[in-house]
Amino acid sequence: MFYESDFTLFLEWDLFHSSSLRIVFTILLDWMSLVFIGVVRFISSMVIIYSYSYIGLDRNFYRFVTLVFLFVASMIFMILSPNIISILLGWDGLGLVSYALVIYYQNSKSSRAGILTVLSNRIGDVAILVSIAWVFNYGTWDFFYLQQLTKTCDLFLLIILIVIAGITKRAQLPFSAWLPAAIAAPTPVSALVHSSTLVTAGVYLLIRFNELLGVNYWLTIISVTTLFIAGLSANYEFDLKKIIALSTLSQLGIMMVILSFGKYELAFFHLISHALFKSLLFLCAGFYIHSNLDSQDIRLLGKVSGSFPLTNLLFVGCSLSLCGFPFLAGFYSKDLILESYFFEEINWLIYPLLFLGTIFTFTYSVRLIFYLYYGEIKVVNLSKGEHDFRILAPILGLFVFSVVVGVLFVWSFLPPLNIVLPGLIKGSVLLVGLSLSVLVLLIKRGGSSVGVFSISSRRNFLKLFFGNIWGLPYLSTSPFNSVLSLGKYYVKSLDCGWLEYIGGQGLIGWFIGVSSISDKWNILRFKRYLFIIFIVFISVCVLI
Repeated sequence: MFYESDFTLFLEWDLFHSSSLRIVFTILLDWMSLVFIGVVRFISSMVIIYSYSYIGLDRNFYRFVTLVFLFVASMIFMILSPNIISILLGWDGLGLVSYALVIYYQNSKSSRAGILTVLSNRIGDVAILVSIAWVFNYGTWDFFYLQQLTKTCDLFLLIILIVIAGITKRAQLPFSAWLPAAIAAPTPVSALVHSSTLVTAGVYLLIRFNELLGVNYWLTIISVTTLFIAGLSANYEFDLKKIIALSTLSQLGIMMVILSFGKYELAFFHLISHALFKSLLFLCAGFYIHSNLDSQDIRLLGKVSGSFPLTNLLFVGCSLSLCGFPFLAGFYSKDLILESYFFEEINWLIYPLLFLGTIFTFTYSVRLIFYLYYGEIKVVNLSKGEHDFRILAPILGLFVFSVVVGVLFVWSFLPPLNIVLPGLIKGSVLLVGLSLSVLVLLIKRGGSSVGVFSISSRRNFLKLFFGNIWGLPYLSTSPFNSVLSLGKYYVKSLDCGWLEYIGGQGLIGWFIGVSSISDKWNILRFKRYLFIIFIVFISVCVLI
């Protein structure tokens, strides 16, 4: 049996060849691209099957399926590309199709979320465009060969551009506001965006540039801050989909921290395991929302365990995998990542932020389960039951792989690791996390005030500040309000004002008025016109 994880294959397709000009399309096949494509195709197939039951009766359903296919095709195109130009095609395809999917419901909320999403991602697109122009200095756009060059100031500029592109796509600070806003899209789209396509594109790009990136402490600071802020904000949120979105943001921070330490294999490992259980979380959440009057408020979804026993089992299972419960997929990747954290020489301020950011995963997961399964029923349950095969089959398939992918990945790709740490350090995250989770369970029903993570009427400021990613959505949108107001005055004063008189419409009106004079003489003054011609004729004859 042939096996070699370092085996890499390049396929070149000569698209155009004339004299010295050659246009070649290159495909990169190695263990990383093939595994990631397999995961993307599996998750997207499960999402499409799920969509036939979730929004199959929508009159624009086939347009939705077409957009999802384009979305997945753009991601696959990017994964297989070792060339920055072809990466840009997949990168731009992801941004454009994601905008079309976010505004699918065509209301004001979706429109605002779509604009914020596409404008945030355009910053990364511009960075990719500038990097294309800069890489041309080296005579090739294949970044795979650039990593073999010695690091210089020129390559340092390229690294900055790639990092900017990566942090916009993976929603790291200060570009984190668009990821929670993207939940305005249909739930199957959220399952794709937050698991294996849009947000993971930035992670995958930086993984491919791992040799140039190396150990980057600036990236560590950005990622740790994102991890801490997203985890804390999830503990104050009551929107079910937004809690899962903030969870995605915190897990992306974990991937970026370990990638900034130079351990790109562990980042890719957690990327794969996170993609599976996060897509399962969104599909289960969509089932709850769709069966409870489309309500996303977890305070209105109490005691759903009696209605959906199988879905509840799968939801709790993938939540435990998210927390790193032993022998689930998240355990293998997060345990290796945490052990690698503790072996690094970390700044004294970064270490507690990492520690608390990881613990917040316990707290918001326990808080979410508490509200869903032990809260009071406040919405009439209109569930169709769990007999729909097109809903059960995808979530069961994702759950099976969420359980086994961790051990399969360790057996297949990672070398044997034996990391020995003191028991106090190994158990500190678990013990403190369980303690804070018990504190969360002491919160009174209905959201009254016991515990640090509860929101009462006396803590509206904390709810506004922490529940909105520390005010980042306002910082991302408020500076542009003045620009939009200037646009309103421009339209009113110029476009609908002076330009109506001196612009195209005014010139057309002037020409119409001038030409109407001759028309009047030709049509309305025909007798006078003949008389003038007669007078002119007589005058000419007399002169002759």
